[in-house]
Amino acid sequence: MKKVLWATCILMAVALTQIGFASTAAQAVENAKKADLLFVQNAKDVTVDGEKLILKGIGPTVLFFSDRPERIAGHMTNERYLKLWTKDGKDSFLADPPNATISVFADDTEANLVVTLKNPQFDGDDLTYDISVLQGKLPEKGGPCSVFIDIIGMPLTPLSYAGVARRSVYRRW
Repeated sequence: MKKVLWATCILMAVALTQIGFASTAAQAVENAKKADLLFVQNAKDVTVDGEKLILKGIGPTVLFFSDRPERIAGHMTNERYLKLWTKDGKDSFLADPPNATISVFADDTEANLVVTLKNPQFDGDDLTYDISVLQGKLPEKGGPCSVFIDIIGMPLTPLSYAGVARRSVYRRW
């Protein structure tokens, strides 16, 4: 009888533990379905022509990253990045155009320009945005640049929801 009672207690403890893990994992998945991502584009040269920003010789991918607690980093193709501009909904660049800082390094000095980006268009290795300048001025000569693009809420896929849940469970300990 003691063995049966002991085995039952162990099974109940395991079941309660699993239920606790399951609810924690489910909650982690629910809370982590989206991450705020920032984007970085690099180009060999840049010009501002009126209300157009032209990134010349743009890199083949766009870097992205998030802040804590997700700490996601990676890159996506330019084609995939452009799809972020065609989606409807509150978490899209089409509905809420992002601000960006263009950081240019020319003649051993750095210059920064803060803009709102709209309507990206590719032409070979060049990417053109319609812009509204918010602050700063680019050097007349242009030069190598990085464009730091504000946050957009993105699904965590292709990351594994199970992996997020698993990490959340382990972090409890």
